[in-house]
Amino acid sequence: MPILNRIAEFHPELTAWRQDFHAHPETAFEEVRTSGIIAEKLREFGCDEVITGIARTGVVGVIRGQGKSGRAIGLRADIDALPIEEATGLPHASRVPGKMHACGHDGHATMLLGAAKYLAETRNFDGTVYVIFQPAEEAGGGGNVMVQEGLFERFPMERVFGMHNWPGAPEGTFLWRDGPVMAATANIKAVITGKGAHGAMPHQGNDPIVIASQIVTALQSVVARNLEPVEAGVITIGHIQGGDTWNVIPQTVTLRGTARWFKPEVGDLLEAKFTSLVTGIAAAFGATAEAVFDRGYPATVNETESTKLAIRAAQAVAGEARVVEMPVPTMGGEDFSYMLNAKDGNYIMLGAGRGPADPQVHHPKYDFNDAILPVGASYWAVLAEQLLPRG
Repeated sequence: MPILNRIAEFHPELTAWRQDFHAHPETAFEEVRTSGIIAEKLREFGCDEVITGIARTGVVGVIRGQGKSGRAIGLRADIDALPIEEATGLPHASRVPGKMHACGHDGHATMLLGAAKYLAETRNFDGTVYVIFQPAEEAGGGGNVMVQEGLFERFPMERVFGMHNWPGAPEGTFLWRDGPVMAATANIKAVITGKGAHGAMPHQGNDPIVIASQIVTALQSVVARNLEPVEAGVITIGHIQGGDTWNVIPQTVTLRGTARWFKPEVGDLLEAKFTSLVTGIAAAFGATAEAVFDRGYPATVNETESTKLAIRAAQAVAGEARVVEMPVPTMGGEDFSYMLNAKDGNYIMLGAGRGPADPQVHHPKYDFNDAILPVGASYWAVLAEQLLPRG
């Protein structure tokens, strides 16, 4: 079964919706316009119920099929944008300064809307499909807020499924992985306080820039010399701030970065080593340091049976040869992990085409590939029909 014919028919509508979302990006918990349009369209499609205000700007549509099996599944898409200045120059480029859909959530929301339109029209399934439009994936953990506000109690479902576009993978292919697929995250910060001085008289001070440099170098040994080579972990310093001019040694320097891991014990090790190195090196130079290891999203871990179901639906849409296993998980983070911690499910990747030299997600020149909209929408629809079969 290729792309569903009915969904292919309204591909131009999907493209128009997606480009409208792209032109009007809204960041975490501010997706008022976006969620308003989503709710309006779900009502227009004839969804049985449309519930708004979950996690502030989240929306859940309820579509009941034929029959009375009492079974239900959830399909989730994220809807928020990023605080990035767009540089695509496209006709549908962001009209909001400093904000853009640089990760494809405009496409994710559109594909789920397309599936909702089809499922509400056909009702060719026995049970209930919950279409979940989640805010604040990029920041704020909207997935966790939805779970904490009783998503799975209010909308009881057997399993929940998510999907992300994947630039670099061949257009219209699917990439799956059982077990860990995306990493746990932490924001890390070190504030080193030494003694400032004139740049020409460094002996009169205690240079926190030199101390910070030692810390950055030492942190590179945490993964390389503390984890088994077959394990995965990352500590990256992405921001250094200190000093205001050429000839003054500052009093403080701040380092900011990220840590990533899959296994909980690896996260514990990274936190312990980060803290001990930051404070220990600073103390060795006669300075002080504050180390902050602020844990964010847990690892995204796919459940085996749900992964098999996702593969089956993907193969029905794209063909067996175009549904492939990811060789390794990605160190990116994803707050769908909170939903998978609470409910069995799967998170799959949809190839968006383009090569490694083209702009990837979180790049100011990235844009979602509208050609894959009917592929993703068909995947959602087929998944619902396969998991909730009539008769």
